[in-house]
Amino acid sequence: MTALPTASGSFGDKPTLTFPDGPAPAELAVEVLSAGDGPLVESGQTIDVNYYGQVWGGSMFDNSYDRGSSIQFPIGVGTVIAGWDSSLVGQPIGSRVLVSIPPHEGYGPNGVPQAGIGGDDTLVFVVDILGAS
Repeated sequence: MTALPTASGSFGDKPTLTFPDGPAPAELAVEVLSAGDGPLVESGQTIDVNYYGQVWGGSMFDNSYDRGSSIQFPIGVGTVIAGWDSSLVGQPIGSRVLVSIPPHEGYGPNGVPQAGIGGDDTLVFVVDILGAS
């Protein structure tokens, strides 16, 4: 299995990612960095998270820590990229999760040029799950 990046800090801290030598995983990879003890996130709920997003081996493209406020969105219903739906549903609230999302479960071949995300880029997120309702 391809090694995943390591993330500094603990739940609630803005992480720093350190990438291993070698290519990104070809498929979705999820590592629970710290497991929460809350109820499991269910498909169709609105989830409340802090997140840090970085292109594999590249630069940070977005994070909520610097803004000082979390974001909320429906999960498991196709509102966000497939990699988020697949990796966050079923995680306990209070968890910190590292997710490596290949292009086909991210933004696809077009990427998001204005965010510096190319069509072949693997995205890595650290997500702190604050709540779900």
